[in-house]
Amino acid sequence: MLSQEDLKQIAAKGITEEQINTQLEEFKTGFPFLKLEAAASIGKGIIALDKDKCKEYESAWEKYKATGKKIVKFVPASGAASRMFKDLFAFLKADYDTPQTDFEKRFFDGINKFAFHDTLDATCVKNEGKDINQLIAEGNYKAVVANLLEDKGLNYGQLPKGLLLFHKYEDGARTPMEEHLVEGALYAASKGKSSIHFTVSHEHMPLFKQMVADKECYYKNKFGIDYDITFSEQKPSTDTIAANPDNTPFRTEDGRLLFRPGGHGALIENLNEIDADIVFIKNIDNVVPDRLKADTVEYKQAIAGVLVSLQDKVFSYLQLLETGNYTHEQLEDIIRFVQQDLCCRKADIKHLEDAELVIYLKSKLNRPIRVCGVVKNVGEPGGGPFLTYNQDGTVSLQILESSQIDKSNKEYMDMFTKGTHFNPVDLVCAIKDYKGQPFNLPQYVDKTTGFISNKSKNGKELKALELPGLWNGAMSNWNTVFVEVPLSTFNPVKTVNDLLREQHQ
Repeated sequence: MLSQEDLKQIAAKGITEEQINTQLEEFKTGFPFLKLEAAASIGKGIIALDKDKCKEYESAWEKYKATGKKIVKFVPASGAASRMFKDLFAFLKADYDTPQTDFEKRFFDGINKFAFHDTLDATCVKNEGKDINQLIAEGNYKAVVANLLEDKGLNYGQLPKGLLLFHKYEDGARTPMEEHLVEGALYAASKGKSSIHFTVSHEHMPLFKQMVADKECYYKNKFGIDYDITFSEQKPSTDTIAANPDNTPFRTEDGRLLFRPGGHGALIENLNEIDADIVFIKNIDNVVPDRLKADTVEYKQAIAGVLVSLQDKVFSYLQLLETGNYTHEQLEDIIRFVQQDLCCRKADIKHLEDAELVIYLKSKLNRPIRVCGVVKNVGEPGGGPFLTYNQDGTVSLQILESSQIDKSNKEYMDMFTKGTHFNPVDLVCAIKDYKGQPFNLPQYVDKTTGFISNKSKNGKELKALELPGLWNGAMSNWNTVFVEVPLSTFNPVKTVNDLLREQHQ
């Protein structure tokens, strides 16, 4: 099935023939649905912090930062903004010239409120000889949109979200990338330094580096800290082969194999190369102006405090187990911690001999830890927190997407649709073991949790394979704890009109 030319193409990406054969087999077999015990809720896998507890954990985080451990803010930022402007691209192609849909009307009604308004206005004057208001007055709405989206103007239709102007300030508008620099200074700085890592696409790397060159000094002076800003790209070796509907390799018009990016799950490889003790993970578009940052900073510090407090206990238990000098009561104490604090349960644990029990406890304690902020479910699309059965028969906390759930199972669908909480991608991760050595993160991926979706290329149908998601199956075998955070900390921008919401003004 694979020619010598195919094998050369595969090898050039750093992929093995065995991996390709595995992926083609996965198209045939699909991925199994996950077995669920329950949707996580307050008191059942989700911790709710009162003000006193918040303060206690914020204090724990402040103490941890004072130790000088390496803290990194990891921001997936490779997404292009084209989907943000899908409706405006449709308007450009429409057979009418004035706004007709609710989306189009809302965009033009609020055009003065966008942070990019002044830049767009100047661009219209330069290219059209008229400002936005003059173009609108003469009914030339499409010229305004063209100057926003196309390369003759701001080229927002092709830029990454991280480089668009999102928020207005007295001293100028800010991009999401800049907002993450601000956040890094407010909760993720240690010993006068904030380390921030952006994963970006290859074609946008120069633009991101230019923005850092332009802006870093301003924020360094504003917050009195040094920045260590680094970048990486999704590795070609994490791309996946595309298949025809009959599961044979999809080929381009010149006969070459078609590869597609493996989704955000590919970033586990990038995360694995980060030298850090603690890593914050948050999507590029989930940022707010300074006036609303207080909740974000408070709860980021609180969930980081939960993480380092748990890690302290994990490390002390592992050190105790390693001595071989422990009592039965101490083992009982560790079992309670694993079951209650880490929400990892094994039905037949009482039947294990002490030697087997210690091996089991060590295996569950000595792995990466993540504390995930979750928000109350308000009907947003996406994943949620669940108690799920693992490959080894244990039950633990996981973040699941709807595609991982058997839609024909009414009980499971009830769990999903009636779940009280939602995953906003708000993670704090501990990625070193009790001896200070980094975990090899790809070892903790559940490879049976990938996704298959239907796409097309040049009008031809194809099947695409996504790797287990970064915060889904890629972290399946981590210790996971969920903490409720306020809805005010979750403000993603999916369409350009989301920037008109009060939270972004």
